[in-house]
Amino acid sequence: MNYVPQTYDEWEHCITVKCGIPLTPGYVAARIAALEDRRDFHTQRFIGRWGEAHHARTLEWFRKAAGKLAAG
Repeated sequence: MNYVPQTYDEWEHCITVKCGIPLTPGYVAARIAALEDRRDFHTQRFIGRWGEAHHARTLEWFRKAAGKLAAG
């Protein structure tokens, strides 16, 4: 069964705890840039697999993470 996060908190837990990826400013900025680039092969695959709505949510979650990092 695939687990797809539905909220920011679920997503953040998946990224930082389950995947062990720290949400650093550099990582978050790189993911935002990639997800905003619809010509990016990985972004196209992401949308193809998870759909437009989840792509939009994920991009918003990365933007929220960026805001939290900027706020300190």
